[in-house]
Amino acid sequence: MNEELTVIIPVYNEEESLPAFFEEFDRLISTSEMPLKGLLVNDGSRDTSLAMIKEKCANSPAYDYISFDRNYGLSAAIKAGFDHCTTSLVGYIDADLQTHPSDFQLYLPYFPEYDMVNGIRSKRQDSIVKKLSSKFANAYRRFMINDGITDTCCPLKIMKTEYARKMPFFTGMHRFMPALVQLQGGQVKQVPITHYPRHAGTSKYHLLNRLIGPFFDTLAFRWMRSRYIRYRVAERNR
Repeated sequence: MNEELTVIIPVYNEEESLPAFFEEFDRLISTSEMPLKGLLVNDGSRDTSLAMIKEKCANSPAYDYISFDRNYGLSAAIKAGFDHCTTSLVGYIDADLQTHPSDFQLYLPYFPEYDMVNGIRSKRQDSIVKKLSSKFANAYRRFMINDGITDTCCPLKIMKTEYARKMPFFTGMHRFMPALVQLQGGQVKQVPITHYPRHAGTSKYHLLNRLIGPFFDTLAFRWMRSRYIRYRVAERNR
């Protein structure tokens, strides 16, 4: 198996979740048939997250980190991870353990046949407000862009790095990664995974940014897609 995987782990004030996350991700590293490492992206945390990240990276060669000078948001953290990835595959997971690192093992057999694997969170372990807002946002997005993706914001993804690097990224585009792979002509596989209650800490999202943000981001995506340039060279002289 020649593929290697880098998993981007955005971190924003996750000091309560990180110890358990490191334990589970270490277990994935030790059991995975594919070589992999974690790339922690500190998104301007104001707690002790950065100190914990530095300590982990100093003691484990399987982890690297990037730290922002302030909080830029999830899209920026993922984009920075894409920019610094040196492996053939790149993944993404949140540090709150609502999706489990071990489920990455379910994705690996689909490469290289597919260009991206995206999860579908089964039996969501969220509040009723979070469930309803997510369901509405997903339905609205599918109606507007017709991408066929059930759970576009599932925080457990793997894709070929060549597709990740070509994504036209701006704020909010983390919600459309499967559609952005499809825009390049890539094939996306969807795989059901388990969803868990938040291990510790609190969610950084609320009702307004779960509805208002996706509404405008979907309009932005439709505008971008209508003007997206894609071509194939038939011939060249050298």
